[in-house]
Amino acid sequence: MQTSSANRPAAANETVPQQRYLVPPVDVFENEQSIMLLADLPGVAREQLHVRVDGDNLVLEATATTAGPENMELVYGEQQVAAYRRQFTLSRELDTARIEAQLRDGVLRLTIPKAEEARPRRIEVQVG
Repeated sequence: MQTSSANRPAAANETVPQQRYLVPPVDVFENEQSIMLLADLPGVAREQLHVRVDGDNLVLEATATTAGPENMELVYGEQQVAAYRRQFTLSRELDTARIEAQLRDGVLRLTIPKAEEARPRRIEVQVG
């Protein structure tokens, strides 16, 4: 068994390799009331998913895990743990305080309502 250098702390003159992220594919839909994002995050459990709004940015971060058979120890594996990260700049027309998030079957659905003043509205025209 060999020990990987990744398990030891870096010396003062060494640089620590940066985490590499996969960029999950995202579809964006819009209607008069909201914007919906669908992000593909296969293998991600709710506990490993982090969605946050930081200023005008929406940040998605997740780690996919695969569970092995019970009472078995992994001796050799080719599948790597996937770390996902995606960032979006949000319009000020969106109401970030009311974002709804749902994870189902490896797909994250984010619904971001538009602010009331950003929604189209019909104006009645008076005669006379």
